[in-house]
Parts: sequence; C-alpha cells; structure tokens
Amino acid sequence: MVIKANSNQQSKQSAHRINNEIRARQIRLVGENIENPGIFTLQEALLIADEQGLDLVEISPNVDPPVCKVIDYQKFLYQQKKKQKEMKSNSVKVVVKEIRFGPNTDEHDYNFKLKHALNFLQEGSKVKAFVFFKGRSIIYKEQGEILLLKLAQDVEEQGKVEQLPKLEGKRMSILISPKPKK
Repeated sequence: MVIKANSNQQSKQSAHRINNEIRARQIRLVGENIENPGIFTLQEALLIADEQGLDLVEISPNVDPPVCKVIDYQKFLYQQKKKQKEMKSNSVKVVVKEIRFGPNTDEHDYNFKLKHALNFLQEGSKVKAFVFFKGRSIIYKEQGEILLLKLAQDVEEQGKVEQLPKLEGKRMSILISPKPKK
C-alpha cells in the first residue's frame, strides 16, 4: 500500500520527495527492512516499497545515485519533529542581568550590588554592569572605568570578563559571563 499524495501539495509541505516524485533513474536503497541494500532502478525500489506497504523516501538527493529509504513517511516526519523539539529544549538560554552604578557610587552600595552580581553569576546568568553618567558627570569617566574594573576583579572567581569597559554614549558597560561549573 503506497500512499500517493498530490504532488503539488506534497512538494510545498515536505523537504523530501516520496514515491513517484523521485526523479532519478537509479537510487541507492537503504533501510532496516531491506535484506540486501544496494543500487536499484526506481521501478524496482517502488515495487519493494509497495510489497512492504511503506513509502520510498529520498533522504539524500544531492549524491549520485540519490539515497532512498523504505519507511513509513508519516512516522518519519513525526520522529523528525520530535528530534527537533528535543534539540530545542536542550539548548541553553542565555540570561543577561543588568546592574547600574553611578560614577560616584559609595562603598556600601557597591558591596550591595557586588553581592547581587555574584548571585547572578552563580545562577548561570551573564552580568552587564554599567555606569550611567548624568549631565556633566561624564567628566568622571575614569572613575566609572575604575569602578567597573574593580567589579571585574571582585567577581573573578565566579565569572570571566567577556567585554572590557566600553563607553557608549552616556553609559560605560562591562559584560561578565559565569565560569563553567566543574
């Protein structure tokens, strides 16, 4: 039982050619349910797939001869979607937490924000610390740079500096990423 779909509709939906959509004269046939895999004509491969009640699916069209598999196409699509979902769920999501300083931040305020930065790094989040210069306080940009470098030095055990202090408009920022856990 070979499922024959409308070729226009099928081509728009899938990235694989199945059954009569395959254009090559000869194909390399592989699969779990093939006794002797090898090179067959398209008609022989379609006959084998028809005997097993499965579909002939072109897996690698860019090789010579193209590689085809005798499988249940709907099951194949389902397994591909399942793999993609699993890969997506395993990917790491990067969170960036921001900490704001002024150019003349006091020691107590600095320590308070340092503690937050260390907590963020332990959680696995990146920390973007920045000094915001209001009005004429831009003349203290050296103090802002010293403050950010001091922060980088204080969190050295937990994280590593990804981007050194950089002035962008009225903000000088530094990016610190967590060190990998051992």
